[in-house]
Amino acid sequence: MKKLLIIPAIVASFSSATTYTQADRIMDMQKMAQAMQDIQTGFFYNNIDIIKDGTKTLKDTIKKVRPIKSEVENTDIYEKWLNNSLKMTNKIKKKITQKAKDIEERFENGDPKQALQAYSKIAQQCLKCHVNLRKW
Repeated sequence: MKKLLIIPAIVASFSSATTYTQADRIMDMQKMAQAMQDIQTGFFYNNIDIIKDGTKTLKDTIKKVRPIKSEVENTDIYEKWLNNSLKMTNKIKKKITQKAKDIEERFENGDPKQALQAYSKIAQQCLKCHVNLRKW
């Protein structure tokens, strides 16, 4: 009998530990904003190490971003279709990760103009998410 009570408690604790909350999303957005500032600082100081730190933070943080619990649990089919947030989020994450790699490679190879263009494309992806999914 005790086993039957313990198993649901363990499952509930693991499921609550893996939920992604609005507070988690806010923290991740702040980390990514700081990473973008770090990359920009690296451009201004012509410092590849600062750029690498910024792109590493950006790539590591973007992996964690996903729809929050309320968006996942939404049962309204029309709202899910209208938001289509998971598919769009995954596309944006992939593009940001690729452009962060481009920044490192191009800056290291002596092409800061192309690196800056990749930086601009990351900013465009951020804005795309905020306009379409976050309803700015």
